[in-house]
Amino acid sequence: MAATQLIAARVTPETKAHVRALAQRQELTESAFLKRLIDLTQPTVTAASVAAADQSQRLARAARLTIRLRPEDRLLLRERATARGMPAATYVSLLVRAHLRHLTPLPKGELLALKRVVAELGAIGRNLNQIARAANENDRHAGPDRDALRAMLKVSEGLRDHVKALIKANAHSWETGHAEARA
Repeated sequence: MAATQLIAARVTPETKAHVRALAQRQELTESAFLKRLIDLTQPTVTAASVAAADQSQRLARAARLTIRLRPEDRLLLRERATARGMPAATYVSLLVRAHLRHLTPLPKGELLALKRVVAELGAIGRNLNQIARAANENDRHAGPDRDALRAMLKVSEGLRDHVKALIKANAHSWETGHAEARA
């Protein structure tokens, strides 16, 4: 590949003299010396920069922040973290991250429970649809009557609305710091 691009940098007079001396020792021009230096270091710089970025990520994840809390706040923190099934430090980390990035975190345990509920509600809905379809196809059936089906549908809708309210309350609790009692 043809070398058509130019790299330039300003350096101190001392650095310029040092590079000139190194180039002369190798019987190269300053430009040829710098090109050789770049060619030799480019693969290691790329690998080194990737390694440095990985190390930076590990250090950033391991970075610690110390805060002081009033005893009553520490007690509340422990209670809320325990209620969510996580260590207090993780809970605080999620709160700070949520605040800084305008997120509504949902801890893994709560998210998995909600996903299970949604899956179950989906299964109930499919079963109700099958029963309703069978009831509509023929007048004689051994299943529940239309009133029972309507009642099951109402229960399913109530469960759905309850799950939606749980999700909304969870989001609100992360924003305000506590869940409010529902009226």
